[in-house]
Amino acid sequence: MPDPTRRTVVCGLLAGLVVPVSLAACSSGTPAATPSTGGSSGSAGTPLAKLADVPVGSGVIVDGPSGKVLIVRPSENEVKGLNPVCPHSGVIVSKPAGGTITCPGHGSVFDAATGDRKKGPATTGLIPIPVKISGDSVVTA
Repeated sequence: MPDPTRRTVVCGLLAGLVVPVSLAACSSGTPAATPSTGGSSGSAGTPLAKLADVPVGSGVIVDGPSGKVLIVRPSENEVKGLNPVCPHSGVIVSKPAGGTITCPGHGSVFDAATGDRKKGPATTGLIPIPVKISGDSVVTA
């Protein structure tokens, strides 16, 4: 099978972002929630992982309602969700190690706490996905 074109990868990423936002906006009579990266306020979203299964300073890749989600835990009471697809090559990145996330495809490096690009060939960071802590779980925000 040939490698995907840049257009195919970008369209897939956009579809992955638009569908969850559209579904969230249509799923209730209230506007879509503002992204939250920590705390335990508000109602519970779709469960993604137990908080205890996401090591502080590291992360896990889980199946979310609209595809894979990389959940990182920069500190005890903070989680962030990231699209684990490298914006350069469309390859699923590795779990965080040593403060960075690496793409096995071409070696792009991202900050483990934020998903920001640290080293190319990727020209952008990983795309954020809204998540939050709810009780003892990480859920969609």
